[in-house]
Amino acid sequence: MSELLRKFQHTEAIDGVKVIHDVTKENSPLNYVGFKLIELSQKAQYKEMLGSEECCIVAVTGKITVSDGTAVFENIGTRDSVFERIPTDSVYVSNGAEFTISATSTNAKVALCYSPSEEAKPTKLIKAEENSVEQRGKFNNQRLVHNILPDSHPAANSLLVVEVITETANWSSYPPHKHDQDNLPEESFLEETYYHEINPKQGFLFQRVYTDDRSLDETMAVENGDVVIVPKGYHPVGVPDGYTSYYLNVMAGPTRIWKFHNDKDHEWILNR
Repeated sequence: MSELLRKFQHTEAIDGVKVIHDVTKENSPLNYVGFKLIELSQKAQYKEMLGSEECCIVAVTGKITVSDGTAVFENIGTRDSVFERIPTDSVYVSNGAEFTISATSTNAKVALCYSPSEEAKPTKLIKAEENSVEQRGKFNNQRLVHNILPDSHPAANSLLVVEVITETANWSSYPPHKHDQDNLPEESFLEETYYHEINPKQGFLFQRVYTDDRSLDETMAVENGDVVIVPKGYHPVGVPDGYTSYYLNVMAGPTRIWKFHNDKDHEWILNR
């Protein structure tokens, strides 16, 4: 099994909380990005104290209440399925803060997106309607983008968070692009994680992660609920006919700018 592919974990609930994924710098090749996925039964609570990391709490599905001890955001979350194609609510919490998440629906799925942070910022509700929505690509390269924390959003110090729906028989993160060089203004260094869901659930897709010199070159069969880790390199996603892909991206690096570089061998497709 590739060290870049984390399979969906069928864990037992503890006090109504299941930790499905927990990607950290201690158990992965990442230094700037952390990712956790939890599932909560109704009325279950999850509490965490942040150290030198900031966190974006994404209500992936279901409804939750989030509190940092002062601010309380009640009953947030907009959808029962990511394939409803509508944005959802999120909450930004800064380093040094403690937060509590309570499930207010029967089941709630929550993504916790982390990156290093030194400057404390206010806790902020990022409403679904604040997400900028884009339709990108053409031909068999079409996807719908919900920008939760783009680099233009002032709430965070390091984090970038985005959701992408890729239509059936289409490619995404394509033509292959990378952002692994701290060489602004041409390219920024950003690590990345992809949390994947697939509709129908029994489907699969392929994601390749590779560098120009092929010192890293892995192609992974990704199933519903898996996470792919991208420490560097190009990282295209291919979705088979009959299935639709959703992924949640977390990015972070030394500078909070998304500036990518296309693989020159494949950039020609943009000019069709």
